[in-house]
Amino acid sequence: MHINNYNRSGAELLMGEARFTAPKTVEVSVPQGGTRRLAGEAVVINTGTRAQLPAIAGLAAAAPMTHVEALELDQLPGHLVVLGGGPVGLEFAQTYRRFGSKVTLVEKASRLLPSEDPDVSAEIEQLFKDEGIEIRLATTVRKVTGRSGAGVKLEAVSGAEVRVLEGTHLLVAVGRAPNTERLGLEAAGIATTPQGFVHVNERLETSVPNVFAVGDCANSPFFTHVSFDDFRIVRDNLVAAGAHHVKTDRLVPWCLFTDPELARIGLNETQAHERNIEYRLARLPMAGVLRTRALAETRGFMKVLVGKQDDRILGFTAVGSSVGEVLAPIQLAMSAALPYTSIRDLILTHPTITEGLVYLFAAVPSR
Repeated sequence: MHINNYNRSGAELLMGEARFTAPKTVEVSVPQGGTRRLAGEAVVINTGTRAQLPAIAGLAAAAPMTHVEALELDQLPGHLVVLGGGPVGLEFAQTYRRFGSKVTLVEKASRLLPSEDPDVSAEIEQLFKDEGIEIRLATTVRKVTGRSGAGVKLEAVSGAEVRVLEGTHLLVAVGRAPNTERLGLEAAGIATTPQGFVHVNERLETSVPNVFAVGDCANSPFFTHVSFDDFRIVRDNLVAAGAHHVKTDRLVPWCLFTDPELARIGLNETQAHERNIEYRLARLPMAGVLRTRALAETRGFMKVLVGKQDDRILGFTAVGSSVGEVLAPIQLAMSAALPYTSIRDLILTHPTITEGLVYLFAAVPSR
């Protein structure tokens, strides 16, 4: 599909590995052999990130899977051990458990999804326990032996307890590293952050004029939809004279595609407390959304934060069936600075998941 899109656009697609040799000039090593030199008026770097392997003794030698290899398996793991209780680890842990694998999830923090609110973490943790996934929290792995696919052993520490966790396969999902170290950025004078991401300003322009970076490698939020918006920023600034499209103050929605889903936009309670932002809170169990009764999927809840002294929507979080589809009307209202009552007073189709927003916003405490 993407190749066809390129062909229709008239753009040239050159497959190969590029390296800067000078500002706005790259040398591309092509798979067929040889190199090709390219120079342009503008350059956009969009090399993404890769799964990061933590510095654990024996881990690299164990050849663990990342999300890439986990999507290419042609056999069902007997016992999958997952390192990391973030989005990637959670999605794959539930997927393989439902395929029939025994799954153990190891997270060094004291709860899953540690950047989310405690009630969200608790909801997801209970879901996983109910599905038979073994969860090891506040646990650090200090040594790995064996090889993923043939059998692995992990020396795990939790408080004063040391135990060995065993599995047939190992999946690592503990963060991402930028694909920038082989680009020759220093030859072009392009600055990077201490973590190796390309340093960009609010226009996504690097330290070299008319050289841009977008997506993961520019340390934008790691979502495809954010990379698409990065493209729009660069496109507008290149095409329209005097344009100043920037990445600051973007409302970024995100979803965790477990079943049921987790969806959020704007502030959660943890962030509001950290920033000393006062708010009013409304909460609705998903069982109060009548569509979930029809689907027999009543697990989860919705909650919304509204300004204490005004009616602005500050943030929305939901765990439940198809809640990712509910984000758009809330995002639109937040982008347009509409009061929460603009959603509360809508006539929404019955029975839909979105209908639950009327009941949720009707529960916002009055000022």
